[in-house]
Amino acid sequence: MTIHHLNCGSMRLLEATYDGPAPAPAVNHCLLVETDDGLVLVETGLGLGDIADPDGSLGAEWVAQTQPALDEDEAAIRQIERLGLRPEDVAHVIVTHLDVDHCGGLPDFPWARVHVMEAELKAALSGESGYRYRERHWVHEPKWATYEPTPGDDWFGFTAMRPEGLGPQFRLVPLGGHTAGHMGIAVRDADRWLLHCGDAYYYHKELEPQGHPHPLLDVVQTRSEVHHDLRLGTQARLRELLRDHGDEVTAFSAHDPWELARHQTPGAASE
Repeated sequence: MTIHHLNCGSMRLLEATYDGPAPAPAVNHCLLVETDDGLVLVETGLGLGDIADPDGSLGAEWVAQTQPALDEDEAAIRQIERLGLRPEDVAHVIVTHLDVDHCGGLPDFPWARVHVMEAELKAALSGESGYRYRERHWVHEPKWATYEPTPGDDWFGFTAMRPEGLGPQFRLVPLGGHTAGHMGIAVRDADRWLLHCGDAYYYHKELEPQGHPHPLLDVVQTRSEVHHDLRLGTQARLRELLRDHGDEVTAFSAHDPWELARHQTPGAASE
């Protein structure tokens, strides 16, 4: 199994903090997983439709706030093509949640099964949170596969579910607080697990023992949370996970460019 770390949508420049790395644009960190049964895309970032009509697809207010690069070369479908792979082989897409920057590429893969939490899909289809959910991203009627947290499949102390049609190297891990049905996605990579935490946190130093947030990104995550205490509790559990199982699990979030650089360039600094 081969795992590619992709940036599927650069956004506004983030300043370094706490004597950290150089400034860098925020990213949409996605995974492309090559399996024996086809390709699995974890998150989609921004899609071709978003790039062609950003205000109509993403919303003018969101575009003004996030300042996306809108580079077609960053779209997941174009990166798959450049890797010499067939977009038609993307059989499964797994999304942490349905905010615009996490599922904008869904229309580029209309044949794929899309895995999402039941509560998240219900919130997205309700039309009650138009600022974060955009109907254009599912007007093609995706083949949804939905899940509810159920005890029984323990993953390092977290409730986890196995996505339908995929092997045991994938787990869906509810990480509540950011949206109604936010989840992380765990992928087994050789001798350790990768945990895509979506927007459960925004900045790598939040998972350090003292939990240092990024000044700008902390404003973003606080304004977009649906449950403050649950979000902070999720972050505390993630810190415990890395404290107790850091030799078995590597966690990363959706928008931290320094985390992405570490995975794309082994040995790159993230401090």
